[in-house]
Amino acid sequence: MPYIYTLEQDSVDDLTKLLAGNLQRRRLEKGLSRSALSMMSGVPAPTIAKFEQQHIIALTSFVALAQALGYTSDIKQLLSEPHFSTMEELETINRNKNRKRGRNEIGR
Repeated sequence: MPYIYTLEQDSVDDLTKLLAGNLQRRRLEKGLSRSALSMMSGVPAPTIAKFEQQHIIALTSFVALAQALGYTSDIKQLLSEPHFSTMEELETINRNKNRKRGRNEIGR
């Protein structure tokens, strides 16, 4: 039986690098310095710099930055809908919609 979810080609580092680059572009498009974004979001400017340069940040800080830049609806959309690539995956999703606990099995 095939696994329900396939692993993406992008590594965690690739994805965090992409998020950091996107955040920096949005900040610069709005003409904001790190200090200005820091005042708007409550996230310290050195934390913003660390994220933009080293791609390390806490999720709560990332959400606060996205919110300060006006991306609240995008954050709400993240992981909001199930993804599937086969009818079998869709059937599994529909069968498990009301589950309160997961199983310790992959591919069921």
